[in-house]
Amino acid sequence: MTEFEDIRPYYDSEIPAAMQRITETDAFPLLASWIFPGRDINEVKQMMRSFQTIREFQLKVMVPVNEQVVKRSIDKLTFNGFDRLRPDTDYLFVSNHRDIMLDASLLQYLFAVRGRDTTEITFGANLMSPGLVTDIGKSNKMFRVERGGKLKDFYMSSRHLSDYIRYTIRDKHQSVWIAQRNGRTKDGNDHTDQGIIKMFCMSCPEDKIKALSELHIVPMSISYEWESCDILKAIELYESRSEKYIKKPGEDLNSILTGIVQRKGRVTITLCDEVTEADLRQFDHCTNNEYHRAVALLLDERINNAYQLYPNNYIAHDLRYGQTACRDHYTDEQKAAFLHYMDRLNKYDVDEPDVLKDIFLGIYANPVRKGS
Repeated sequence: MTEFEDIRPYYDSEIPAAMQRITETDAFPLLASWIFPGRDINEVKQMMRSFQTIREFQLKVMVPVNEQVVKRSIDKLTFNGFDRLRPDTDYLFVSNHRDIMLDASLLQYLFAVRGRDTTEITFGANLMSPGLVTDIGKSNKMFRVERGGKLKDFYMSSRHLSDYIRYTIRDKHQSVWIAQRNGRTKDGNDHTDQGIIKMFCMSCPEDKIKALSELHIVPMSISYEWESCDILKAIELYESRSEKYIKKPGEDLNSILTGIVQRKGRVTITLCDEVTEADLRQFDHCTNNEYHRAVALLLDERINNAYQLYPNNYIAHDLRYGQTACRDHYTDEQKAAFLHYMDRLNKYDVDEPDVLKDIFLGIYANPVRKGS
């Protein structure tokens, strides 16, 4: 479809050339040694240059990538709700967003090892710079999403994205993963942007119920025992209190790499109940704006109720509010480990260290208020 040339992932026919480019980059030897420890670099190059399809790349490279992530940084990966999915249906997974790469990548991995086709994935234009990252992303079913811009341009790109998502699900028969909002949750409060719901509806403006029911929306909730990039998020929130935060060069890549290697403890992915036509009919009387908001709140309810709380969440809640209301949910040893981890904040020279610590605690504490 030439209509979507600017945002689509690679076709199978483009994989051989992409593999050639990937294996010729300066970063490839380091990547290969991390993904395939102990394997000869030339052997890995030869394998990748033999790939003819996206599926080969995903099964023989991206599955091992996720296996290394799980082996090196995740104590236990739990997946709930897989049995709710129908084998003959393609879905729009709307997920809370805690890690740039892993939220979607771990879902892909769990689908791949269970024999279900992987999803296409939204990928921010800010990450789609020409070169290695784009070749890997577009070989892994990632498609480009524009952010910001002038109002008219933003409307056109939103409509374009809406058309592509509907086309992918209904015509290509591929599921899609998208975050519930632009950018990751930084403060621990997961909220669906009603603008995302509005965007979904743009490609079927004549019928707001049909617009969403045809997409088979499944809310997804992912939680990390040790929040991905928690200290980096706390620093960003601290620095953005009084002025707009401007990302530093290479910051997104640093967040990707930190998320991959940082200890995560236990990770839980839950696929919630599908948003059905019957669910949507209760909002039939609403104006379009009210409808978008109501559906966003419905997704919030399912995502937040499914969010897995860990001892760290309860510890942070008690510490932040100076109480012991959650004391039954953690041990003295777990609290000591959390406080020891928090000591890492002390190396940052900030004017108000207590404010930074409060922000950090909020990342873990805020889900308790909506999930306990």
